[in-house]
Amino acid sequence: MILSGKARLAGVIGWPISHSKSPRLHGYWLEALGIDGTYLPLAIEPENFETALKGLMYSGFGGVNITVPHKEAALAFCDEVDPLAKRIGAVNTIVFKGGRSYGSNTDAFGFIENLRQSAENLDFSTAKTVVLGAGGASRGVIVALQDAGVKNIILLNRTRERAEVLAADLSSGADGMITVADWDDRNDVLNGCDLLVNTTSLGMAGQPPLALSLDKLPKSCVVTDIVYAPLITPLLGMAEKRGNKIVDGLGMLLHQARPGFEAWFGVKPEVTEDLRKFVLAG
Repeated sequence: MILSGKARLAGVIGWPISHSKSPRLHGYWLEALGIDGTYLPLAIEPENFETALKGLMYSGFGGVNITVPHKEAALAFCDEVDPLAKRIGAVNTIVFKGGRSYGSNTDAFGFIENLRQSAENLDFSTAKTVVLGAGGASRGVIVALQDAGVKNIILLNRTRERAEVLAADLSSGADGMITVADWDDRNDVLNGCDLLVNTTSLGMAGQPPLALSLDKLPKSCVVTDIVYAPLITPLLGMAEKRGNKIVDGLGMLLHQARPGFEAWFGVKPEVTEDLRKFVLAG
């Protein structure tokens, strides 16, 4: 597409950034919707992050997505941050307007929308949910689950203390409780589980495997992994083989991009099967 002088500009900032699928994702929508605009990958080192953001803001960019390792720095940079991003402790979407920056976090939205699209029969209000991992990704997932109405969350992490700190922080003022269980008990807590979420890096390409037995997991349980490299992780493959509904992590990436795209380019995009195939092919 040939850009005009009125082209709308956005992009994604990370270090490194070459692995990001976001330019391909947003490029698909821009092309399909016939929008005069572009979305660029921007490799910015941490020490140059704030300077780069200010430069983009005054260069006509409508905003940017933020990925590792800049999400916490983006939270500190923004003039205004929405309450959800403050609870999560990270910003992944920035809108520039009138010389000011507005930060939000759409990862929670992407996680829940992916589940709603792929596991439409899941009742969040009654779901016994087991979350593996207590890192930054886990924080966003738990906040999303709480806001969706999940009242029974069991959190496990290889380092129990980290899980206890996260549970205490996110339980404050929330409707429902987060119970911390020992990592050694991870196989047993799956009994009666309705939703199993893996937020750890275990099972990702190049990472150690996730040692987990699904023998006690009900066949009705939905199993999701928030990573998409590989698309079908060993956990998802094992769950699918025994008959569980599985939800891969690609949908989370696709759905989290929707609010930013709408803010920057003025059109609400859709997540379709053709989009999934296109992004995976890149």
